This record gives sequence, C-alpha cells and structure tokens, in this order.
Amino acid sequence: MLKKVLELTKNFDYHIYNDNDVKIALNKDSLSFKDLGALLSPTAENFLESIAQRAKKETRKFFGNSISLYTPLYISNFCQNQCVYCGFNAKNKIKRNKLSLLEIENEFFKISQTGLKEILILTGEDREKSDLKYIGDTIVVATKYFSTIGVEIYPLEIEEYKYINSCGADFVSIYQETYDTTLYDKIHPSGPKKDFAFRFHAQERAIKGGMRGVSFGVLLGLGDFRKDAFSTALHAYLLQQKYPFAEISISVPRLKPFINNIDCILEKGEEICNVTEKNLLQTILAYRLFLPFVSISISTRERAEFRDNVIGLAATKISAEVKTSVGGHIKKKGDEQFEISDSRTVAQIHEAIQKKGLQPVYKDYI
Repeated sequence: MLKKVLELTKNFDYHIYNDNDVKIALNKDSLSFKDLGALLSPTAENFLESIAQRAKKETRKFFGNSISLYTPLYISNFCQNQCVYCGFNAKNKIKRNKLSLLEIENEFFKISQTGLKEILILTGEDREKSDLKYIGDTIVVATKYFSTIGVEIYPLEIEEYKYINSCGADFVSIYQETYDTTLYDKIHPSGPKKDFAFRFHAQERAIKGGMRGVSFGVLLGLGDFRKDAFSTALHAYLLQQKYPFAEISISVPRLKPFINNIDCILEKGEEICNVTEKNLLQTILAYRLFLPFVSISISTRERAEFRDNVIGLAATKISAEVKTSVGGHIKKKGDEQFEISDSRTVAQIHEAIQKKGLQPVYKDYI
C-alpha cells in the first residue's frame, strides 16, 4: 500500500489536466485516481461552483443533513519529536505539563455539561511522560461521560491498539503531515516520528487492533498541498478497499502560527505556508467526490464563516469549544499547540448548524 501511494503520487502531475478532464470527473458516479487528480488540479478552480453543488448532493446522499460535534482534550504536551512546524517541538521553550486523572475527570465532566458525547484525547508524542497505561486509564474515565472516544497519540503496535480499544477507545487519528518522503525527513530531524513507514501503517494496525474507525490527514501547507491531498485520498481509499467495515474519516488542518514559530521554507526558498481558503475548499470538495462515504472534519484552525459554509457543502463533522492547551476547560496547565480561529461555544455552533438547515448530532452510535 505504501509503495502504491508513493508511486502514484510521484507520477501525479496536476498541470496536465484540462477543462474536459474536470467535466468528465463531475459527470461520473464513481471516480478514478485520474478523476481525483483532475479535481485537485489548478484547472478545477474554474469549476468550484459546479464541484460544490455536486459535493453537496453527494454529502446529503450519504449523510443526510446531520453534522456531528466533538471537542478535543489535550492531557499532556510533553513530546520527544522535533517537528519544525509544531508548538510541541521538544526543543521549544514552552510550559510543559500533564493532567492527573482527577484533573482529567474534572475536565471531562465540564465538557460533558455542554452536551457533547464525543471526545478526542490528545497527547504529545512521549511514551515516557504519557505511557500507555496513563492513556488507557484516561480512556476508562472518558467512558463515564462520552459515548464515542477517539485518541490522537503516538502510533502504536497492534497489541497496544487492542489494549486501548479494550479500555473503550473507538477511533484513532493519525496525521502523516506530508507524503513527500524527502520533505518529511527534513522537517522531522529527530524523534520517533522520523519513521515515515511506521506512521503510514498506523491506521491499518489500529483496525487490526479492533478500532471501529480511523482518521487520516496531512498538514496542508507543509509541502505541495495538491500532491499531499492526492496521497491522503489514495491512502484512505486503499485502506477502505482492504477493510470495508472500517469507518474512515479525513481531517483538513492548515498550518497555523504557534509558539516559537519557525518559518517553513522549501529548499528553493519558496514560501510553502500559503494554502488559501479557496485551495482548502477545493481539497475538501475533491475528497467528498472521490470518497463520498467518508466523514470530513473541519477544525477550529479555520474562520467561523468558512466552517459554517463548508458544513453545508461537504464537511460532516465540526469541533466546538476547543482549547489546544493542556486542560483549559477548567484551568490551563500547559501551553497551546497552535492558534485557533473559531472559539465559539458548543451552543453557538449548535445554533449556527441549525441556521444552515442542518441537524447537530451529538451521538450516532451505541
């Protein structure tokens, strides 16, 4: 699977597509890899309105008018990696901390009072400070308050995924960050995350470990966003073909400012932190048409207006009342991973969803 994704991406030239290629893709019920490439091409920018209308139709077909809500809780920001684009970089001089189980339960209780039934538990990637038992114990506490529990932690082995699944975890989110192996190696100079292949296969190990669902994503703006989006869609598609019972979701985070921000520059000297909202919208719409049945999540990195509009077209999941610091719902215990753009409460986002004629969903699985 890794070889196929990298080979297809290497041969993906988004400059070769013309208007007719985009029109052909828009008129197909099931899209090929070539059609995906056409929808991600610069040429497709001239067809965004048509692509958006088709995406809206596909979203309604598979998801109705439901929009799921969730929030993340960072329980630790200790990290062994030196990712140059991340506020948790091991070399960054930030306030590090981790929550005790009592503090975690207090945070969970406060979050549950908003009505949310889905939680995403996050840590920095440090197996010593956030060992598997600590994460497992956190999940067990979460089951008292939430019906769906996701984790965004360091990649695990199959047996370790089985363990946290037995504790109550349903979903695993892993971001590859970029599928450009040369760039990946450059922006991960040190730490366990440097192992590209081990991270690539994490979703499959999670499914083998009993997880109900897995999430994919790249950090748009690290590299060539069109190629990275192409790779993400291929990776998700191939895994869905192999494990048709697994629930697949995709997140679309863009690079955002963080503490001790390091400029992201390509070797050529080009700015690469330049994915516009138009680019982001095109990426989301292409995902929807190529993978009509996957859940697409839109994060608080984006403006409230953009988020409200994209849930009406292609996104089916939205975070609310987000804090990217350790804790934060009761008391901030450690510094943030990145800056957010949409700080609305659950009630405010609930109202915004209803104003779009959509249905806020807090629990959709028993």
